[in-house]
Amino acid sequence: MRRRLAVTLGDPRGIGPEVVAAALQDELDADAITVIGPAHQLTPFGRFHTIAVDPEPVMDPATAPPEVAGRLAGRAIERAAAMALDGAVDAIVTGPVEKRALHEAGFRYPGQTEWLGHLAGAEVAMLLQTGALRVVLLTTHLPLRDVPERLTVSSVEHTGRIALAALREWWGIATPRLALCALNPHAGEGGLFGDEDDRILAPAAQALGAVGPLPADTVFVRALRGEFDCVLTPVHDVGMTAVKVAGFGTGVNVTLGLPFVRTAPDHGTAFDIAGTGRADAGSMRAALELAGTLAAGGRAG
Repeated sequence: MRRRLAVTLGDPRGIGPEVVAAALQDELDADAITVIGPAHQLTPFGRFHTIAVDPEPVMDPATAPPEVAGRLAGRAIERAAAMALDGAVDAIVTGPVEKRALHEAGFRYPGQTEWLGHLAGAEVAMLLQTGALRVVLLTTHLPLRDVPERLTVSSVEHTGRIALAALREWWGIATPRLALCALNPHAGEGGLFGDEDDRILAPAAQALGAVGPLPADTVFVRALRGEFDCVLTPVHDVGMTAVKVAGFGTGVNVTLGLPFVRTAPDHGTAFDIAGTGRADAGSMRAALELAGTLAAGGRAG
């Protein structure tokens, strides 16, 4: 299978443009790479195909106001998704964006994951991978107080089945081993610390053939030791923290359920260090490599 990648630079004020440039300095196992972003930030990518998203080039995208930066980043996402849906590329890799800027530009989605799902008309889920650890988030960008009411047996089972299909089709794992992370301390301790684990997560785990729910303070350790291929996690920050502690700078975000591969680095825009030369391109490089591997149908990790 071919490995044609479209790469968006993300918010032009952040570290996206520089980490993409650094990550692409070394040869990548890909048949074609298209870089999408503001015209003036495409200069380092002369050996690749490039697409500018500003009809009239913004002279200094790095200092653009939030609405302009969000519009440029949003146009790049839309262009990459359209190329993937049209079959022009096999995978997209997206640079980090600021949600506030996207909202100010009129792109009112919780994040790129949900936005890409909308553009593709697909039910999606967010997976994070670093090394042998894979985590799928059962809820994403929600206030913590809203998480319990969003968890139902059917919603957990639905996300779990998206994860199972991706692990089989993209990672080549014939019989994926799932674990379900508990919501409450000690998996609720028989209802003492909350009944959601017994009432919601346990039936969903049984339906999925998953182990759990297991307490958050042990399930990720067991996954890192190789007991599970993926952990389903009820709370966004619990899953994200596990991935970043296990391999900060090497984690990759993967959107499951799309008709094409989408990956992204596990970090944000890091406005405070943009342009200083301190940004680490390791996660972006890992995202590029994983996109190529999954697009080609190879086992990744």
